[in-house]
Amino acid sequence: QLQLAESGGGSVQVGGSLRLSCAASERTFIYYAMGWFRQTPGKEREFVAAIRKSGDIMLYADSVEGRFTISRDNAKNTAYLQMTNLTPEDTAVYYCAARIDTGYNYRVGGDYDAWGQGTQVTVSS
Repeated sequence: QLQLAESGGGSVQVGGSLRLSCAASERTFIYYAMGWFRQTPGKEREFVAAIRKSGDIMLYADSVEGRFTISRDNAKNTAYLQMTNLTPEDTAVYYCAARIDTGYNYRVGGDYDAWGQGTQVTVSS
């Protein structure tokens, strides 16, 4: 089964930027759509962004549209989440996830087949 490992989390001040990476363990990565989700204590997991296997179609949550950019490098088996203009509301554990690219339901966490361990992002004012 595909294994995922996130990196790049950390602490930044309001308005700062971070880039998260998600490295996949297998070449089959190229057949998977990739998603980023986030979760804070006491809240449900929230969809952030997704990208199709070809890398040509991206989806974003309204709360991050225009500030976050999802991308992937299929040659490196890695997906990325570039986060800019961060606010305290972006503070969360961020998870990357992979699913077979069926063409629908990219915002639904339950449809993803593999998950990383998560990386903490903390934005302070």
